[in-house]
Amino acid sequence: MANIRSSEKDIRRTKARTAHNQTVKSRIRTARKRVLAAVEKGDTKAAEAELSAFASVADKAAKTKVLHKNTASRLKSRLASSIKKAGAAKK
Repeated sequence: MANIRSSEKDIRRTKARTAHNQTVKSRIRTARKRVLAAVEKGDTKAAEAELSAFASVADKAAKTKVLHKNTASRLKSRLASSIKKAGAAKK
């Protein structure tokens, strides 16, 4: 345990930030799974709606630096391409 008062405060701050970041990352994973589930069903309209929700969550995470902005962009791009691929396979 830290002896310096500012270090003790840093530890408390780190715990709070870690807890918040974990909830945000969990939200991202859940939203991503919802998009993938809709793609698996072949429901492109629902998948696009879920992608919109995912994009919002990912962009907010990138804005608060929980995710890197390029990571958020990459995830959105890959999900969008999987929806596009599923739509093409359906036709």
